[in-house]
Amino acid sequence: MDFKEIKELIRIFDKSELNKLKVKDGEFEISMQTGFEGGTVVTTAAAPVASAPAPAAPVSVSTATETAAPAAVTGDTIESPMVGTYYASPSPEAPAFVKAGDTVKKGQTLCILEAMKIMNEVEAEYDCKILEILVQDGSPVEYDMPLFVIEKI
Repeated sequence: MDFKEIKELIRIFDKSELNKLKVKDGEFEISMQTGFEGGTVVTTAAAPVASAPAPAAPVSVSTATETAAPAAVTGDTIESPMVGTYYASPSPEAPAFVKAGDTVKKGQTLCILEAMKIMNEVEAEYDCKILEILVQDGSPVEYDMPLFVIEKI
């Protein structure tokens, strides 16, 4: 399975009423389960993976809107294309890719999202000005969660 297929599978699973899914394709295996605090749990492996036990009592599942950026986000935004961990710079000691007030060109790297030990660069889809950064460095992000408030140029 390639990254695009995995991302689409996660998106479909998040929107479905399923609470558990396991897919095996040759040596590749992916398991997803909801019902834990924090949303969807995704595990992948080259070899079989034991799934986590179900919680003893029902646990409320927080949604992206409950843990996401402030509810009063106005204007155009750039959303997370996947579930992962947000990094503002290529390494802890390096400067951030962008900061509020920066003007960026189409294709310029805005941040890195780490998903399944893979670092994925998020690039600007058009020329724009970064008005606000909505996520803290090292924070987990959800699919379609707003990362930046922007003004298109």
